[in-house]
Amino acid sequence: MIAETGLAALWLAAAMALLQLVGGLTLLRGEGKLTPLIKPAALVQGALCVVSFASLMWLFYVTDLSVLLVASNSHIDKPLIFKLAGTWGNHEGSMLLWVSVLSLSGAAIALLEKRIDTRTLNATLAVQAFVALGFFAFLLFSSNPFERLVPAPVEGAGLNPLLQDIGLAFHPPTLYIGYVGLSVAFSFAVAAMLTGQVGPAFARAMRPWVLGAWIFLTVGITAGSYWAYYELGWGGWWFWDPVENASLMPWLAATALLHSVSVLATRNALRAWTIMLALVAFAMSMAGTFLVRSGILTSVHAFAVDPERGSFILALMLMYTSLAFLVFATRIGTVKQGEPFQIVSREGGIVANNIFLSVILAIVLIGTLYPLAAETMGDKISVGPPYFNKATAPIALLLMVALLLGPMLRWRRDELKRHKYWLVGFFAISLWTGVAIWRFVPGVGVFPILGLALSLALAIAAWVPLKGRKLLRTPLPVFGMVVAHFGLAVSVFGMAAESGFSRETLTALAPGESAKVADWQVKLDDVRPVVGDNWVAIEGQLIARNGDKKFILRPQSRQFYRPEQQTSEAALLTRWNGQLYAVIAQPDENGDGRWQVRLWWKPFVTFIWFGGLLVALGGAISLLGRMFRRPKKPAVNKWAQA
Repeated sequence: MIAETGLAALWLAAAMALLQLVGGLTLLRGEGKLTPLIKPAALVQGALCVVSFASLMWLFYVTDLSVLLVASNSHIDKPLIFKLAGTWGNHEGSMLLWVSVLSLSGAAIALLEKRIDTRTLNATLAVQAFVALGFFAFLLFSSNPFERLVPAPVEGAGLNPLLQDIGLAFHPPTLYIGYVGLSVAFSFAVAAMLTGQVGPAFARAMRPWVLGAWIFLTVGITAGSYWAYYELGWGGWWFWDPVENASLMPWLAATALLHSVSVLATRNALRAWTIMLALVAFAMSMAGTFLVRSGILTSVHAFAVDPERGSFILALMLMYTSLAFLVFATRIGTVKQGEPFQIVSREGGIVANNIFLSVILAIVLIGTLYPLAAETMGDKISVGPPYFNKATAPIALLLMVALLLGPMLRWRRDELKRHKYWLVGFFAISLWTGVAIWRFVPGVGVFPILGLALSLALAIAAWVPLKGRKLLRTPLPVFGMVVAHFGLAVSVFGMAAESGFSRETLTALAPGESAKVADWQVKLDDVRPVVGDNWVAIEGQLIARNGDKKFILRPQSRQFYRPEQQTSEAALLTRWNGQLYAVIAQPDENGDGRWQVRLWWKPFVTFIWFGGLLVALGGAISLLGRMFRRPKKPAVNKWAQA
């Protein structure tokens, strides 16, 4: 009965979405007979989706193998946390989570939003319902998560072993919440165009959703990067995998949108640019959904599904984005021009920031989709890290240069000569750092040197907007901006250091033999079998020495039996200045008792994820400041007048 209850709730939620949409259409036609039902329908839809998703979670909790989805993605002996994670660790469950968060967002808008007029609010809810209906149709007609299986199996197939990790249990939901936040921004943007209310009030209503989506995307990408780093055993933190890019592209668009919507909300400028970015961000989230769930990619991150379902998602993506850009083309002429500003101004700096982000987005999009397009024409083309690194790095460095100056500029108009001492100081820091690395650490590439030099300058520049302010009276969003920009500097420092100074040793060791990587001497002390809940493994005991200090690492080569798959469990030794990374594989093919061991020393690599979390923390501080802001006279200083 639980499965049937969940399915019935899903059908009823779809009916509420249809009622919302019809109410919105009557509103736009000027009739408004069903308009009073839009908000109640949104609230009921959200509640019904909660019931549906909770039903699916319960089925995974009790391991009800009479449900096809549970039998295909769970096992009676699997640890509880991974049973629950199996709810969204598959195609159907992840889409149900998506539409549930989408419906809850609509309910929250209906219940809490007070900053825009009623007509625009109802139009926003109608657009949300239109988006939700497509996913409801997809679930009900193509990917039913509650489908029964007769007869029920005895044990179940189990979850992909690579996904049986505590990090991956929480990584997908953060990305889904981020994607849904961008769909809310999309709904606000389309509704504002339809009702002719593109202005600061609309931007203030949309900004918290964009900021929240951006925070969750930042956390999701950071967590996913660290998971791939320690779980996949290849020692990298970003491989430009198409599915990795599928999450990066919405983040790039959301970052540009976040800056643009803030300008519109506070300075009444960049109206058309904000609308365009809202549509692009949603289009990128839909493209990411298509790439992950269409089955056209082979990736540890992707869900392998049949082409029919991929075609359904592609049709949804094309329908939503085509209609949205059609509205943009026909209605953007009615949007009034915002307040003017000079090139040398805070607004000008944000425009430069958005241009650089858009160029990087275009580079990643082309590099991700071009091989797929070429394959449809019979050509097999691989686009990997060399293309992405060389194409994006110069633009990213220009973006950092813009970040050095942008936050210090005044709104509307400013003069560069007012900041000449700071500019000279930042240039001197960057130049001194770059020359020192080039002189004393030979063999380091140009981009790592520039990345280290600019990251140190940005780490200092990030705090300059606080100069001259009374800190206790400084608005939280300003602190959030400072922390986020400082976090970006920390993360870039880690990327550049890892790229420029990493050392690797690949060897075969018998127990008692040693190998060296950087300043570390590592000895294979012992190899023994170990048994887990649903796996067996060969575990190596490595003794690592650096000077007089001794540490023990225990990498594993695991063999899961439900489903059958082999994985590498890396052992990490974290120090203040980097990580020692060790992987053990199968015995050497020569049969001489040696084991394949791979070692890396990665200087300051943890700064990458620490910086990412600081960026998300900065966003969270800004969000709290926006949510609990008290009306008061704005603080003014010579660096940033707001």
